[in-house]
Amino acid sequence: MTFPFIAERLGQDFLARTFTRDFLHLPSAVTEPGSLFSYDTLNHLIATHRMEPPRMRLSADGQMLPADRYAESVTTRRATVWRRTQPAELHQRLAEGASLVLDAVDELHEPVTDLAAALEQHLRTRVQVNAYASWTPTEGFGVHWDDHDVLVVQIAGAKRWRLFGPTRVKPMYQDVAAPEPPPQTPLAELVLTAGDVLYLPRGWWHAVTADQGEPSLHLTCGMTPHTGADLIAFATDRLRASITVRSDLPLHADPETQAAYLAVLRKELDALLGDREVLEAYAQIRDAEDTGRLRPCLPHLTEIPADPGLLVRLTTARARVTRVTVDDEQLVRLTAAGSELDLAPHTAALADALLATATTWTRLGDLAAAAGLPHDEVALVLSELAAAQALTIKPGEGR
Repeated sequence: MTFPFIAERLGQDFLARTFTRDFLHLPSAVTEPGSLFSYDTLNHLIATHRMEPPRMRLSADGQMLPADRYAESVTTRRATVWRRTQPAELHQRLAEGASLVLDAVDELHEPVTDLAAALEQHLRTRVQVNAYASWTPTEGFGVHWDDHDVLVVQIAGAKRWRLFGPTRVKPMYQDVAAPEPPPQTPLAELVLTAGDVLYLPRGWWHAVTADQGEPSLHLTCGMTPHTGADLIAFATDRLRASITVRSDLPLHADPETQAAYLAVLRKELDALLGDREVLEAYAQIRDAEDTGRLRPCLPHLTEIPADPGLLVRLTTARARVTRVTVDDEQLVRLTAAGSELDLAPHTAALADALLATATTWTRLGDLAAAAGLPHDEVALVLSELAAAQALTIKPGEGR
């Protein structure tokens, strides 16, 4: 599941014409969806992880079921308490109509991690992937809307989606008003089968049910939106350099003094937002702040070995590479996971190769070949990136 694959399925006009604007249904868009996720994967995750609510939860008719209806409390000898899923009780609740939700599967299963990373690289925003499984026509969440865009991948079975459209333009999680109720008649009605993909903008009312006589399993990729409110918060942070912004408000001054203060403040805000580069500056900062999915580099603590078979990848798909001048010296700056690392100019090809493979694992030897550098020099640069949590590793195949 790679970025070119997803971009091809979404279409070249997706960002310009569809993204955040309209729904998109792509039948049979994913070949072999079971290689991305499966019931076997779901069983394995539940069996091998402590799935405390709300990481794993059951929902029916829009209500979350109490965890004690499908899990038992276990007290360890150190007096910590956790909930152990009871398969028989879990099966019973699901047979009675509950839907199972598993949050942030992108942190648990590597193929889904790759899917999320590819979307993050394409859309330049945070993506979280949840898994949903249903066995009956009971609607787990009723008619509802989400405060983020979603990309749905139907993994197995089938599920009916009724789409009602939005009743408030771009509603937010923290908003001044709630959307009006949806209309009675859906705008569109779709049945997703294995391999289908559905994109839905935030704020669209929808209802989902597994009413096709078979169990349904799908992934939902939730995409964090970038809003005008976020830009204003960004502008506020940038303007803290201004004495006007840092000054106390003249609440007790005369009207003329208050007007003069507001005029200066407005001028400074207009100057910042009037800069044509402000959106790019915002995007760069948000990409730089994205920590991705942090992962240790054990057993290596301080240095990564110059092993050509070692697999490496950046921890964030939203890393950036730029050319900068520092003290009259031309450097290559790699910004990732909240850090800026300035590298020597002759390592530019290595930085570019890391960026090009940000959504997949790459052998150290292949990076060295692409950069035209010896393995030991590549290992030194990778060690610096790993120390900044911008890169992680794993043994190569067959090791």
